[in-house]
Amino acid sequence: MNYEVIEALGQIAREKNVDKDLVIDTLIAGLISAVRRKHGNTLEVDILVDETNHHLGVYLLKNVVDEVEDPALEASLEEARTYDENLQVGHVLRIELRVEEFGRNAIQAVKQVVVQRVREAERENVYEDYHTRISEVVTGTVQQVDRGNLVVNLGRTEAILPYREQIPREMYRQGDTIRAAIIDVQKNTRGPQVILSRTHPTFLEQLFKMEVPEVYEGVVEIRAVAREAGIRSKIAVYSNEDRIDPVGACVGMKGSRVQAVVRELSGERIDIVPWSGDSKVFVTRALSPAKVVDIESNIEENTMLVTVGEGQLSLAIGKKGQNARLAAKLTGWKIDLDKEEGEEDIFPSIDESGIPMIGIENLPSVGPKLAQRLMQEGYVYVQDLQKVELETLCEMPGVGEKTAEQLLASAEIMLEEAEKAIRGIEDDAEDDSEDDAPADGEPGTEDDSETDSDDEYDDYDEQPAEIDEDDTSEEDQIFRELEEEEEARAAEKKKVSGEEKAGEAAEEETVPEGAATDEQAAPTPAESDSDSS
Repeated sequence: MNYEVIEALGQIAREKNVDKDLVIDTLIAGLISAVRRKHGNTLEVDILVDETNHHLGVYLLKNVVDEVEDPALEASLEEARTYDENLQVGHVLRIELRVEEFGRNAIQAVKQVVVQRVREAERENVYEDYHTRISEVVTGTVQQVDRGNLVVNLGRTEAILPYREQIPREMYRQGDTIRAAIIDVQKNTRGPQVILSRTHPTFLEQLFKMEVPEVYEGVVEIRAVAREAGIRSKIAVYSNEDRIDPVGACVGMKGSRVQAVVRELSGERIDIVPWSGDSKVFVTRALSPAKVVDIESNIEENTMLVTVGEGQLSLAIGKKGQNARLAAKLTGWKIDLDKEEGEEDIFPSIDESGIPMIGIENLPSVGPKLAQRLMQEGYVYVQDLQKVELETLCEMPGVGEKTAEQLLASAEIMLEEAEKAIRGIEDDAEDDSEDDAPADGEPGTEDDSETDSDDEYDDYDEQPAEIDEDDTSEEDQIFRELEEEEEARAAEKKKVSGEEKAGEAAEEETVPEGAATDEQAAPTPAESDSDSS
């Protein structure tokens, strides 16, 4: 019996993940309560638990005295020697009690005390465990869907993923595996309640920490996160080592790292911008891909008036104000946008040479990753590379001298070709206008028309009346053109037949005398019949 009790205590401690000593202390308290319920509340009880020998002893303690005043606490010498003959007055009598003697009710009371105390200890351990894991990403299984809220089984406990913390348009079923970040742990009467979230900025930050080793090791820091879950997010990254490009580290080879995060977030678009201690530079980068012309800051009101270039206002605002809103969250500044004075938003915009502004992504030597980096640095158009020096480009993270030279050369070639194309179109337009203009002395000029009309009126009586082509209807002109075409075809056919006859006559002249032609040499069927007769 004692062996089974000791083993049961160890099993409870392992299953509930609580301290075994706590379980033993709880059992001792329950047994003391059961003894006092049966024998009186004033009794002194001693419980002995020997884990080595698997022994559990319950003892009732009484002082040995000559004259008994309190039977519950004292025993006479005669009574004491019935248990142990060596006892003397002043000794303590230990009377062992059997657990079976407590009765069913007492055992149930002990069980209730142990279960209650173990449950409280388990809840306290769960709270302490998950309270220290706030902002950590955990993986669980959807156990139940309750009014849009998800009950997620984390193993040791159940967590709640509220509907407001779920990414829009995501659907889950019972048994689906889900990942989310712990944002809060609450205490209530039913135990600790773990609250999860998939829309919190912490979840995005932790996903990058899981996918990017540089972020996990602290070499690259995520300084700020602004997020509209399921639609678009912006993060500002900073590298503690100059040799590591923070944006490139988060993007990964061919975008593998950032794409893993995008897939987890159901296709959410993520913009990665370099963090800067200069507020104006940081705001400029946060508003990318819009091109910023000027910034005026008001530190007292924590606002910035940002002026964007030609045709860039709608790009800076973004769809439903999304780009400007995320930039404000990311930087912590209130951003007011304005377009450049004296300019109108015309698409496409034109530079000083009359060449349309060419987006930097259209440059042959620029890929998507490099285009994004150039736009973050303010080089939105190919024309912007005309005004930059080679050394300035080389200062950009991830851009070496060879890459910078190739960029400048490609930009120069593209702009030259665009200029030639524009000039060629203008020259063709001028040639066409010159061809359409009537020359001097040709019909159609004012002088000729006047002369012709005078001659026409002078000879009016002598010449027959003619139909003016200008006064004829369109149908008459069409029929006249068809007749002219028929006459031209007939003349051509007549000419061809005349050439064929001339060729046959030339062949007859070349036949020598005495030689019969094929028609003369070959007798007709009638001649052959007459000869045979």
